[in-house]
Amino acid sequence: MEQNQDKQLLEQVTEKAKLWLRPGYDEETRAEVQRMLDADDKTELIESFYRDLEFGTGGLRGIMGAGTNRMNIYTVGAATQGLANYLKEAFKDLPEISVAVGHDVRNNSRKFAEIVANIFSANGIKVYLFDSFRPTPELSYAIRYFGCQSGVNITASHNPKEYNGYKAYWADGAQIIAPHDVNIIDNVNRITDVDQIKFQGNPDKIQIIGKEVDDAFLKEIKGLSLDPEVIKRHADLKIVYTPIHGTGVELVPDSLRNYGFTNIIHVPEQDIPDGNFSTVESPNPEVPSAMAMAIERARETDADVVFASDPDADRIGCVVRDRSGNYRLLNGNQIVMILLNYIMRRNREMSKLKGNEYVVKTIVTTETIKTIAENYNVKMYDCYTGFKWIASVIRDLEGTERYLGGGEESYGFLAEDFVRDKDSVSAISLMAEIAAWAKDNGMNFLEMLQDIYVQNGYSHEVGVSVVRTGKEGAEEIQKMMKEFRANPPKQLGGSPVTLVKDYADLNCTEIATGKVTKMDFPTTSNVLQYFTEDGSKVSVRPSGTEPKIKFYMEVKGHMAAKEDFDAAEKTAAEKIELLKKDLGI
Repeated sequence: MEQNQDKQLLEQVTEKAKLWLRPGYDEETRAEVQRMLDADDKTELIESFYRDLEFGTGGLRGIMGAGTNRMNIYTVGAATQGLANYLKEAFKDLPEISVAVGHDVRNNSRKFAEIVANIFSANGIKVYLFDSFRPTPELSYAIRYFGCQSGVNITASHNPKEYNGYKAYWADGAQIIAPHDVNIIDNVNRITDVDQIKFQGNPDKIQIIGKEVDDAFLKEIKGLSLDPEVIKRHADLKIVYTPIHGTGVELVPDSLRNYGFTNIIHVPEQDIPDGNFSTVESPNPEVPSAMAMAIERARETDADVVFASDPDADRIGCVVRDRSGNYRLLNGNQIVMILLNYIMRRNREMSKLKGNEYVVKTIVTTETIKTIAENYNVKMYDCYTGFKWIASVIRDLEGTERYLGGGEESYGFLAEDFVRDKDSVSAISLMAEIAAWAKDNGMNFLEMLQDIYVQNGYSHEVGVSVVRTGKEGAEEIQKMMKEFRANPPKQLGGSPVTLVKDYADLNCTEIATGKVTKMDFPTTSNVLQYFTEDGSKVSVRPSGTEPKIKFYMEVKGHMAAKEDFDAAEKTAAEKIELLKKDLGI
């Protein structure tokens, strides 16, 4: 530990850690805490106890291990006991409260899920517990299917293997937002002693679920198909799919077959559920290296398209082949554009656009989606990052407007409203249908994307994450956000900044006039946005689930024809480098 270690912090952390040496904690945990206390280097002790895990944009998420700042049976237990207490308060008039519980393939996920089920049942709450790992969207579906009041999924999505997480859901199948998130945290904070957690489950209150929900889920997803006939004509489309060792291993291929596709090519090494994600550095389909084995399989088999899902199968990865046979990874913005454009186009062709339809994107997702929606006379709503906010829009408009789809730049899409979280199972199924549709129209996937750019204007998006771990890292991220607020850039990429949006106070400032207007959002958020004269957009926000600050950059360009694509890409890439330089990243 550095010599200037804050003595007061170390004293506080030590006092906090010693509480975990009491008999209420298991022997393994006590030994781990004692080891950290005895170590000469107190870094691990401080990182494990300097704070309590809190609900962020994705719920509870952290590195597994002993300590208040770690994912373990006690932090999971306290969260569940707090949630159970709040459910009993919020639904006190119901004869029986019920919850659904699921988990991914990560190390300890089944263990944590069973502990969650036991604690709920010990509190008199009915539990529907999946018999094994399942995609996150199916947990959301199960909450609605069984009419539950809440649900929990144990997953850390695409984080490294050291992490696990806890996603809490409400009765509509969406992740929890205000006021429930704050109320749950209040209840969790009241759990000041491990003895307050009811670990001893009631088996009579736990019902194991599985195939029945799978079948119902897949049946509803098949109902999303917009052109079954085109699939019949191209049923043998060569599709490579990898679950990257995750939960999509069965349901995604099942859904593709359900749609009518017969030529699904697997990546056998990655079909093995594995919490260590042993064939990849990162189990994240937006990272090119995570797609390497699938792309190699595509080359071997001359596949038309490559799909992937992350470990909890809510995010989608997509690789397309150009006319030269090269495979290119689409970014999350492009995936959302392709899906929404197809859904709106097919709805118009089938005369289903009645004027009350809408799509949703997050504020950091490409503005081109707004242009696409306008061209179809479809409303578009902006919301904060995270699918709980897209779900909030769906909930607010339920019964008055028709949801067509929503997505975000981080490789998430939701085509349906019977699920309220991003869903790779339905997204991959629809993307395969789009690939068949493109082929039926004499195009490949890339050419179809190029057509969208020609019709709606070219945009190029790049995300950069600056990682700063631990307590010092969190403080540095706060300082960076403070500096951006105090000294906003006057120009970016050679173009003057004309508009600044600060979601921390919901102020939208026109630079030329100094005019400030209030933005209409349900709450504030620690996000800054800069818009330039030439159409560039830069968004800056700390991650709610990972130790990083994120920069989302979008630049505009012009494409008169598909042949202009390579030149537009090159020009945009150069502009992005200028933005990075101006931002100091």
